[in-house]
Amino acid sequence: MAKTKYHFVCQSCGYTTSKWLGRCPECGAWDSFSEEAEITAKSKSFLPTNAEKIKPKTIASVAQTKVERLATGIREFDRVLGGGVVPGSLVLLGGTPGIGKSTILLDAGLRFGQQGIKTLYVSGEESEEQTAMRAARLGGSNNNLLIMTATDLDAILVQAQNVAPKLLIIDSIQTMYNPELQTAAGSVGQVRECTAKLLQFAKTSGIAVLLIGHVTKDGNIAGPRLLEHMVDVVLQFEGDRSYSFRVLRALKNRFGSTNESGIFSMEAGGLQEVANPAGLFLEDRDGEAAGSVIGACMEGNRPIMVEFQALVAKTPYGMPRRTAVGFDYNRVNMLLAILERRMGFDFGVYDAYINIVGGMRVTEPAADLAVATALVSSYRNKPVPKGVLAFGEVGLTGEVRRVSAPERRIMDGINLGFTKFIVPDSNIPLKTDANVQIIKVKTLEQALRVMYLLNWFFCHMFSMAIFTPLSWAMASSRSLDW
Repeated sequence: MAKTKYHFVCQSCGYTTSKWLGRCPECGAWDSFSEEAEITAKSKSFLPTNAEKIKPKTIASVAQTKVERLATGIREFDRVLGGGVVPGSLVLLGGTPGIGKSTILLDAGLRFGQQGIKTLYVSGEESEEQTAMRAARLGGSNNNLLIMTATDLDAILVQAQNVAPKLLIIDSIQTMYNPELQTAAGSVGQVRECTAKLLQFAKTSGIAVLLIGHVTKDGNIAGPRLLEHMVDVVLQFEGDRSYSFRVLRALKNRFGSTNESGIFSMEAGGLQEVANPAGLFLEDRDGEAAGSVIGACMEGNRPIMVEFQALVAKTPYGMPRRTAVGFDYNRVNMLLAILERRMGFDFGVYDAYINIVGGMRVTEPAADLAVATALVSSYRNKPVPKGVLAFGEVGLTGEVRRVSAPERRIMDGINLGFTKFIVPDSNIPLKTDANVQIIKVKTLEQALRVMYLLNWFFCHMFSMAIFTPLSWAMASSRSLDW
């Protein structure tokens, strides 16, 4: 009888060593190693293999075969996938607890069933009664959607082979258990081996498999990083549970673009699509307020108008605080340093707070100009004129750099009623009416002085050709006198 061999595996990154270590040399995690048994013999697959079918083909013969995607009917979901689910693909959906991962996949299964597409939904976390209750809340039930509660992966795959659905949904991969491994469900070894079996099943049977994955406290999908390399598509479901909106992004997509995103709203009857999210976060905004600036940010390939709020207040402590909600904290510090060094502002004795209204999270550099303008507006306690939209990346030397898709941002802003646009100095082949002003700036100082001049009744008389020398003639110091 062969003696079982054991090794230690890091539960954070999957690093393997022959002895226990207190700190992982690969990812730096402390006390993350657990003992697992090695698989010395190659386990038998539940699927019969036929070596005669494994033959090379010419790319021309394969290209003639048209792949028909399975459209769920959820337009935002299909948009992120690239048009629908590809048969034989392995899709991984991650997100924080309670964000709506199970809801959107069960809704997709119900819609597939309404189209006559057989779907098998396997839950390792909820009973069949709980799954049926959620389906009733979503407002649908049909005989083409089969539900099952199980965690034994071999038993699940046998049932999937007998039922022969076109779509298999696993909720979640961390609850699946491979009997060939003597480790607990959810461990690195179990997640890796279960995903490998599901990948083999999807590619050999042509059945699309959708996995739900848990995330860690850092927002990464739990398990080894290898998991994201094995699957065909990695989707991330994001959002703040305090707000109703949700954002679905594609972090990896072998069958489409990763620039698309889907916007949803969590309602009493489940997730509802938001077809036109451009003005979603401006519904409750009225009037002018100091420290409030509207910026145009890209969510995938679609612009969204976001309200950036800043509050600058004198600090009661020796060291000022810097707080950012929905925006990169390091970029806030960088913008404050640029305003101090290049513009002469003194933020050394002021606390600075940045907030993005609606729980939206913005990561693109195009929001720099709006954030910097909001900081100055709160610092001087002077509101930015109504109808102004600003976007652009700010460099360390104070220059305003061009960003992607400026025409799309401006057109969506015009549709929402904005009339003045402060944008980077670049070629924008866009025809607008006389009521719309597109003011191109090269530096942050120019952008702030434009904001200042927009409060004057004769500001429409100035063009960018005479504005720059005029602004320098009016400037008696490096700081602005609002």
